[in-house]
Amino acid sequence: MSVPNIKLADGTSIPQFGLGLWKVTDEQTFSEMFDSAIDAGYRMFDSAQIYKNEQLLGSAIKASRVSRSELYITTKISVNNFGYKKTLSSFKTSMEKLDIDYVDLLLLHFPVSVLRKKSWKALEEIQASGQVKSIGVSNYTVRHLKELSGYAHIMPVVNQVELHLFLQQPELVEYCINHRIAIEAYSPLAHGKRMDDDIVLQIANKHEKTYAQIMLRFLIQLGMIVIPKSVTKDRIEQNINIFDFKLDGSDMKVLKSADRNLRTCWNPTLVP
Repeated sequence: MSVPNIKLADGTSIPQFGLGLWKVTDEQTFSEMFDSAIDAGYRMFDSAQIYKNEQLLGSAIKASRVSRSELYITTKISVNNFGYKKTLSSFKTSMEKLDIDYVDLLLLHFPVSVLRKKSWKALEEIQASGQVKSIGVSNYTVRHLKELSGYAHIMPVVNQVELHLFLQQPELVEYCINHRIAIEAYSPLAHGKRMDDDIVLQIANKHEKTYAQIMLRFLIQLGMIVIPKSVTKDRIEQNINIFDFKLDGSDMKVLKSADRNLRTCWNPTLVP
């Protein structure tokens, strides 16, 4: 399965589709998941310090038949590691666990009050050192991004946020598009909530695709980067099998009306 790339504002490219690694901490499960994903055509893998699986990802990369240069690796600075010095030292630990020469994308995991400015300065320095190709943020709202623009020497090229059919965040999406910040959608299947919407079912039947594939394809056609998480071989294969059909204009119009502002994860709008 060939996945399109999206060009980021810093000139690098990122696969539009990848695998989220949240909560996968069992070594055998991780290895089987990674191998299934590679076989299915995944090349982007999204980890984080808080996921406690950077070392497992590093081992999987080393054991893989795919070269490092073909892979796109993301990790994130945990909220517990915010602050200038802690960001730098924790990233060093992440690199030791991953055991790779560089990270493709490094994100601040959440807009931690007070400390996020110092942490962003650390990310800019890490990027300047050549240890990461791109830097960005996660869970930042428009307010947080506007504040960041006031002190950043380098703006984030990615904002990874909860985004799915039932949480479309149009204001945030518009702001990011206008400021050349790519949106990366995590939890694109809304943790299985509202998997019985009649409209989605009708469109799935129309295209002979699954409910989940319609939800994922919707985000792809909006130009989002999408990172569903699964440890099941069949689901891993099914999720990426969305590049052989297109939703038509009427499908997209109806699906855009499905927004319910449904959050299934932490809510950054409450962070000052």
